[in-house]
Amino acid sequence: MGPLNSCDDLPVTSSPQPPTQPTEPTGHSDHAHVGHGHDHGHAQSPDPSPDQSPAPGHSHGHSHGHGPAAPVSKHLRKVIAAVLIPFAVAVFVGMVVLWPGGAPAHERSGVGFDRQTQQGLVTALEQVDCKSVNASQVPATGSVSTPEGREAKAAQTGECKKATIEVTTGPDKGRTFFEIVQPGAPRQLEDGQEVVVAYAPDAPRDLQYSVVDVNRKLPLAVLAAIFAVAVVVVGRMRGLFALIALVVSFGVLTLFILPAILQGSNPLVVAVVGASAIMLIALYMCHGLSARTSVAVLGTLVSLLLIGLLGSVFVDWAFLSGNTDDNTGLIHGLYPEIDMSGLLLAGIIIGSLGVLDDVTVTQTSAVWELHQADPSMGSRSLYRAAIRIGRDHIASVVNTLVLAYAGAALPLLLLFSIANSSMGSVANSELVAEEIVRTLVGSIGLVASVPVTTALAALVVSADRPGSPAGAAASGPVRGGRGRRRKR
Repeated sequence: MGPLNSCDDLPVTSSPQPPTQPTEPTGHSDHAHVGHGHDHGHAQSPDPSPDQSPAPGHSHGHSHGHGPAAPVSKHLRKVIAAVLIPFAVAVFVGMVVLWPGGAPAHERSGVGFDRQTQQGLVTALEQVDCKSVNASQVPATGSVSTPEGREAKAAQTGECKKATIEVTTGPDKGRTFFEIVQPGAPRQLEDGQEVVVAYAPDAPRDLQYSVVDVNRKLPLAVLAAIFAVAVVVVGRMRGLFALIALVVSFGVLTLFILPAILQGSNPLVVAVVGASAIMLIALYMCHGLSARTSVAVLGTLVSLLLIGLLGSVFVDWAFLSGNTDDNTGLIHGLYPEIDMSGLLLAGIIIGSLGVLDDVTVTQTSAVWELHQADPSMGSRSLYRAAIRIGRDHIASVVNTLVLAYAGAALPLLLLFSIANSSMGSVANSELVAEEIVRTLVGSIGLVASVPVTTALAALVVSADRPGSPAGAAASGPVRGGRGRRRKR
């Protein structure tokens, strides 16, 4: 299985020069230079006899130290294929068996995200007295000790906005309604602003429509376009294939994983099958069909299995229900047959996959480059050299995961800080315990992926010896140098 260099421009490498006759003094020896750069030499007298060894003279050419990995031996390619082909077939069969055929239909509850929505436009905006439109009511006791009471009191003496909203989509297109915006409301409306409106068919006609959010499609689309351009400009073909893989990953998520869970399939099984499909598509599409990518796939697979096992144990042991906020409560109310703890575990697996790909590909590439720099290194030497790179990667990736989860939960942590809760009570709450389990299980899988992938890559790449044709191809010519002297 030779490498398919599908994500980058083909590198320029020097072609092997024919053996040349030595004309230099016998005392002059050649030097092997490993790295990237240019080598300049002078070709000697051509057309030597077949049994003559090549001279230590220099071949004139240019080479660059970055390119596709040299192929491994035919036997190792068969071993890798014997492992990955059944795995890929099993993933395909699993997707066929679990394929949902779309999300199940249900009657909308009108609660939270489960509402009928249409698009709207603010066509007019005027200032009105809050008290005149009865926008806020002070509690019967007149108490302003609560935040709601203080806001209501302030609203009675403040200026509100009366917005005229026109429905721009749906069967009631062109219909208008009014929305009162209080001065302390977190969402303020502007004239000409596009909004999202909710429709409640069972409510009185004047109350059927209400503004629930603003329309952010344009800024999000512009930001996505900037991201895509930046990836393609910097990453070139590799960046383009990465974007295609990203689209495919979202397709698997929205067309397979989410509908299959809603259909009642086991969330853990669905997540494992879906994550495996995403892994195979993304890695091979971005890094080529090669032994190097196959080793990264194997390392990612082993780490995902470890994350699934640890996650299952600790989610059950910590009695995490997965039903901790309004959104998960709504899901459980609409689809009570969904295993919410299994859904939590599925999220842990899918969330860890993206960082796992980065770690395993980096470690595999490090081993391959070390081998090409010094083909004489054995598996132990390769492992020791590459694991030093991996330790730096572990430190940065684990810190990234922890900070990412902490940033997402920052408002919650702020609430605990306001309440002067101790660290132990904060960590013991189910809402925070879920994030702790998610972070630590994913981090353990990431840490384990470094030695596992490095060991697999070292064993595979060092199994090719210069004595075999494939091994000769793997070890030479040394790119970016003057070549190694051949023994007579």
